[in-house]
Amino acid sequence: MPSRIYVAIDTPDLARAKALAKRVRHHVGGLKLGLEFFTAHGPAGVREMAALGLPIFLDLKLHDIPNTVAKAVQALAPLEPAILTVHAAGGRAMLEDAKAAAPPATKVVAVTMLTSLDAADLAATGVGGSAHDHVVRLAELARESGVDGIVCSGAEVAAARAAWPHGFFVVPGVRLADDDVGDQKRVVTPRAAADAGASILVIGRPITAADDPDAAARAIGATL
Repeated sequence: MPSRIYVAIDTPDLARAKALAKRVRHHVGGLKLGLEFFTAHGPAGVREMAALGLPIFLDLKLHDIPNTVAKAVQALAPLEPAILTVHAAGGRAMLEDAKAAAPPATKVVAVTMLTSLDAADLAATGVGGSAHDHVVRLAELARESGVDGIVCSGAEVAAARAAWPHGFFVVPGVRLADDDVGDQKRVVTPRAAADAGASILVIGRPITAADDPDAAARAIGATL
């Protein structure tokens, strides 16, 4: 069974990105490439990383009017990402159009609430209620819109899976119990996220910043 760990390769340095991926490739299930990497290297960089033989999670968090997002998804289609992110806050029409524009093999997942945010941040943007309630509302919107799943923190994934048993749930903000949480506010351990119903775990710094990334990936995988 493939590992549920997708390692977040968040660097604009292509040589470092490839070196990290090569080190951990036998102990992770895929590579997550985000805005930092894509802005630096574009589709050509994604193709170089895909040539290493692991599924690519293209985490661009697309958020615009429906037509623009659909055209962007169509432009990305030749890269054949295994997973592609859009923002749930873009609304039903945007989500529907993003899914319709994606290749059949690409899972389109909607970002609900960044793990760097908490309830106080929501309130500052005019959103009332708890982080949990906000995520559950957006998860329902995503399900009704026909996308494949959502991105949410480990704190909300159990409730989201209960309401959407066949959804695909991406959980970032994963840290070991003694790790520095950095800029994350809502974190869980890999085991807790997996037990709560995560389909895949996105793990960056606990692996990529480790003295031995390969050993770190193996150690985290052993907890699942």
